[in-house]
Amino acid sequence: MQLQTTLTRKLCCTVSGVALLMFAPALQTQVHASGWSLGMPWLSVAATPNGLKATLAPAQNSTAPKIVGVVTDSNTGEPLVGATVKVVGTTEGTATDVDGRFEIRATKGSTLEVSYLGYTTKKIKVTDVKVLSITLSDQAQMLEGAVITAFGTAQKKETVTGSIQTVRPNDLKVPATSLSTAFAGRLSGVIAYQRSGEPGNNGADFFVRGVSTMNGATSPLIVMDGVEITKDDLNAIDPEIIESFSVLKDATATAMYGTRGANGVLIIKTKSGADLDRPVIGMRVESWINTPINVPKTVDGVTFMRMYNEAVTNQGSGDLLYSEDKINGTMRGLNPYVYPNVDWYKEIFKDATWNQRANFNVRGGTSKITYFMNINASHETSMLKDVSSKYFSYDNGTSYMKYAFQNNVDFNISKASKLSLHLNVQLTDMHGMLTDKKGGGTKEVFGSIMGANPVDFPIMYPKGEDDWYRWGGLLAGNYNPLNPVAEATKGYRDDFESTVVANLNFEQKLDFITKGLSLKALFSFKNYTINYKYRVQDYNRYQLTDYAANPATDGGYDMTVKPIADPQKYILNNYFYTNGNRRYYFQTYLDYNRSFGDHTVSGMALFNIDEYNSNVNSNDNFLASLPKRRMGLAARLSYDYKYRYMVELNAGYNGSESFAKGHRWGFFPSVSLGWNVSEEPFFESLKKTVQQLKLRASYGLVGNDQVGQERFAYQAIVDLEKSPEFSTGYGSQSRNLKGPVFKRFENTNLTWEVGRKLNVGFDLTVKDVKLTVDVFREIRSNIFQKKGSIPNYFGTAKTDIYGNLAKVKNWGVDLAVDYGKNITKDLAVEFRGTFTFARNKVLEYDEAADTRPALRMVGKRLKSYWGYVANGLYIDEADIANSPKSTLGNIAIAPGDVKYADQPDQNGEYDGKIDANDRVQLGYPYIPEIVYGFGPSISYKKWDLSFFFQGQANVSLMMNDFEPFGTQSKRNVLQWIADDYWSKDNQNPNARYPRLTKYNNHNNMQSSSYWLRNAAFLRLKNFEVGYKFKYGRIYASASNLVTFSAFKLWDPEMGGGAGMSYPLQRTFNIGLQLTFK
Repeated sequence: MQLQTTLTRKLCCTVSGVALLMFAPALQTQVHASGWSLGMPWLSVAATPNGLKATLAPAQNSTAPKIVGVVTDSNTGEPLVGATVKVVGTTEGTATDVDGRFEIRATKGSTLEVSYLGYTTKKIKVTDVKVLSITLSDQAQMLEGAVITAFGTAQKKETVTGSIQTVRPNDLKVPATSLSTAFAGRLSGVIAYQRSGEPGNNGADFFVRGVSTMNGATSPLIVMDGVEITKDDLNAIDPEIIESFSVLKDATATAMYGTRGANGVLIIKTKSGADLDRPVIGMRVESWINTPINVPKTVDGVTFMRMYNEAVTNQGSGDLLYSEDKINGTMRGLNPYVYPNVDWYKEIFKDATWNQRANFNVRGGTSKITYFMNINASHETSMLKDVSSKYFSYDNGTSYMKYAFQNNVDFNISKASKLSLHLNVQLTDMHGMLTDKKGGGTKEVFGSIMGANPVDFPIMYPKGEDDWYRWGGLLAGNYNPLNPVAEATKGYRDDFESTVVANLNFEQKLDFITKGLSLKALFSFKNYTINYKYRVQDYNRYQLTDYAANPATDGGYDMTVKPIADPQKYILNNYFYTNGNRRYYFQTYLDYNRSFGDHTVSGMALFNIDEYNSNVNSNDNFLASLPKRRMGLAARLSYDYKYRYMVELNAGYNGSESFAKGHRWGFFPSVSLGWNVSEEPFFESLKKTVQQLKLRASYGLVGNDQVGQERFAYQAIVDLEKSPEFSTGYGSQSRNLKGPVFKRFENTNLTWEVGRKLNVGFDLTVKDVKLTVDVFREIRSNIFQKKGSIPNYFGTAKTDIYGNLAKVKNWGVDLAVDYGKNITKDLAVEFRGTFTFARNKVLEYDEAADTRPALRMVGKRLKSYWGYVANGLYIDEADIANSPKSTLGNIAIAPGDVKYADQPDQNGEYDGKIDANDRVQLGYPYIPEIVYGFGPSISYKKWDLSFFFQGQANVSLMMNDFEPFGTQSKRNVLQWIADDYWSKDNQNPNARYPRLTKYNNHNNMQSSSYWLRNAAFLRLKNFEVGYKFKYGRIYASASNLVTFSAFKLWDPEMGGGAGMSYPLQRTFNIGLQLTFK
């Protein structure tokens, strides 16, 4: 029943058993004055000239028909648990169960409103159908609806003409504390790889469409909620706060960023609140175990001594160092002090670590204010043992705590005005041994393990009368290795970092001027602080000078142990250090979007200013202490007709202090065109099969002002301290003076790097398959480079002369494919895959005229290895005599050494010797040219299963820094060397390692194809199985389970070196996610 009446007298009625008594005159006055609400959803009151008009909503009761339905995800077909279903205009409502099902009573003609957090709300008219199947679209997928483009503006997917890759936030939720580890293979157009698994240093390096410059500024711009952040900030982001994640790749997408957009842009938009009848609370807890992947092993003591003796014999450099008595005593384990056999790695590192993470968030609000709050805490430990507590009262085991807080509040001041406050806080607390620092401190630990062999000294000798620890050591000439365990106990450090980003946004609709016009403004403040605290003590080292067998003593030997230096009683000393920076950012812009029938016009005009301040002491680094400032203007104008034909113009006009006056401003325009072929009338007959076909093309300019490693690169640098001395005067009047020397000449014409980007692509949807393909090319010119064509006899040997001299071409293709289908009502499958190929070539480079062709940069690739072409190992003396003479060695060439190929000079002639002129560019770059990923996900009723493969190709690694022994040391030996090296018993010209020598063999250790390896691999990156229940989901997952690669010595993704650094981790994870409404 609906009752509509005019209140002019006292009214009394009963609605659903509730008595209502009101006096009309007073009520009418109140409504006229303030639009007073009764707070009763089933009654609305409005003032009219004839009095008050009241409308009673229909009451849903047990006589109304029962409607049954199920709510699912439109893309995956998975049921949405806890979705709200309401009858519009009534108090009737319910929520879906664990299967996404609901029951509600509603009359024919009424409207159901179905909503779910993160999904588009849908309204459905009730008809005679009593069983409904309702699908909701995920707002974060961007496959429908809007795509986040430059400066956070939203654009309809159908009208996007630029190259933009989006990723679902759920795909970034992997069991790791660094967000970027999920990029490889999941983001089309992004080249990503991970070099380390160390807590605090396990983020991935990533590039958008490869590298186009030889300068250091190759990373993309990262923007969160309109504000630039660092890669460390990105890695600290909790995936739970991400609403959308976009990668802008071509000039149309990035030109508006001008100087900052040359290397691509990553845009992150965090979640906002929502007008919900009750808050939505989410919780997630995870715990995982990490185990190292493929750590190179070192040899045991007996193997080490025999190999060292063989090296001495090969070189003919004296008597054998290790006697048979020493070798046999070690083999039998007679005494750990006289015959030590220490596995330094096992003494310092663990085989597994246990880590935890917890997350809590709440989302809700009203029509006036909405909020989203997220709190995250994680705890990681490293493979480093707590070595110190075994000997001292302090703990230096690694504990890496990370806390993150996000609070987004939006105030709807009026229908036309909105104010938003976003606050992001990140705190990290790293505790551990002195070398265990953010940035890869464990490299020092691995270095000490390689520097100390297993037999020269034990960890510690027995205490003496002084009751001091007598750490093992050895001093023999210049051989003075560190004791790895003693180094690990020297103290501890606490690093505390805090990052606070506060954004204030204001939006004002200006429809009173013209419909579709709005004004937006953003002010942001970011503060970063890091506090270092060190507690350091030294240690006393002793060495064994004499021993004799004595069965009556403990251990069976009398030993004489003497200190290497005067022993002292050491105490922990304190050291403190603080650093940080601040950034201020402001932008404001006018935005316009309006449709005129079949025509849609949109535009934007923006102004921004940015200032960065470092807390570096001006006495330490004057240039770094100066503020860095940028200013810019940007504009966009777009037009589309019936979503069929699209054109977009973008431009950035930016100012940078990096250049001299007259060169500080740059203009970077772009244009793009789009054609939705599938919207043409002639395409209508094909739409049952091909739902979408859109062609896109763009061309434009982008800039880069990070052209030098030092600030103000256009200015001269004069060195007064390191210039050579000269004498003046004679006899007693003579003096030695220093004159000024130009370290760098002035160049006031220095200007921007400019990238000219071309992109052609298409979007295709054929039934359940979506395919996006882009072909791109960039010519990067005006690249900052030191002049190499000026001969030294011009007097510039000690002076750098720089200019905009180089040019690089970068090209490739990237694609993304997505398949999703509901096979049955209970079974849904999905497949996603990406492929990225990017290759570069140097087109112009200023180099000396007499540079050999093979050594010229023109025509070569960036980020590649240079070295000699190896032709295996010398077979015998005749082979040495008939080969080009090597000038690289410090010792005589012998059979088993590496043989190199002679390279032609400018005239195509060979000089018959091997020297620095015979180097060439080797293999593929160390940054992969190809990155790809693919994997299915399957859901059946309450169960879900997914796995993801990731791979890289066209990539090389150079093995180095592993040579055993050494000129003034006896470095440890890696097991793979002992397994296959050239010897009299194994005269294999293709042995994995050449002949052993006591001293560093400069000929064999040159960067060459002998040590170059193919670093391509395919790995099972992620595997996950989950089970849904009424209030959430429980799941188990694993990462880096299996790797397929021709390179077996260490994980190929870690790149070149000796593999003796913190390894990547294999992860086994279990988690629980809960959602309450």
